[in-house]
Amino acid sequence: MKQIWILSKRELKSYFDSLIAYIMIIAFLGFTGFFTWLFGSDIFLVGQASLQVFFGIAYWTLFFFIPAITMRLLAEENRSGTLELIMTMPVTYLQIAAGKFLATLLLIIITLALTIPYYITVASIGPVDHGSVITGYIGLILISCVYISIGLFASSTTNNQIVSFLMALFIGIFFHFLFGMIARNFPGILGNILYFLSTSTHFESISRGVIDSKDIIYFLSVTGLGIMGSVYFIARKSV
Repeated sequence: MKQIWILSKRELKSYFDSLIAYIMIIAFLGFTGFFTWLFGSDIFLVGQASLQVFFGIAYWTLFFFIPAITMRLLAEENRSGTLELIMTMPVTYLQIAAGKFLATLLLIIITLALTIPYYITVASIGPVDHGSVITGYIGLILISCVYISIGLFASSTTNNQIVSFLMALFIGIFFHFLFGMIARNFPGILGNILYFLSTSTHFESISRGVIDSKDIIYFLSVTGLGIMGSVYFIARKSV
């Protein structure tokens, strides 16, 4: 665990040193804030003291933002040759992948924490369901874990950041909405499987305040598969 924390601190520091963290935070707050408070189906138009509008906007925003953040995680290391240097240290392939995953997750958590004023503002407008707000944030963190692991996997397969970004988006599209769309055309067991693979199915449940073990298992399973896929390609590049 110590090695993972050292690697994650190194990676998190590199985010802030290269301004990536600041750009991501400002862009996320600006985009979600605009659509939550000012444009379209904003909170004032809905007329309810609820953050469901924000959770819906953040759900889509993270889908695009996370691949942009993760595209450099291992692709840049592969291109510059620093991954080989890291592997000379007393760390395992799993610790390398976990360290980079944790650093990105911490950046997302920091960004989401900065939206707490949204919650405070909504609570001052009227009675708010505090439980659904808490589970909504948990849902955003869990879905971020899925997309970080997908982005990490895509980044581990190439040394080109653009290829990594596009691959992460392509894979993410299936989980984000294609599985759900395709499931409507397939009744029975196949349709149920495809429906279960859709992230929106599980996120919508959690964001409404319902935490089901099957949703937690889904998010953790997909995250684990993405991380293990990254470990496999890291190991291949070390041969």
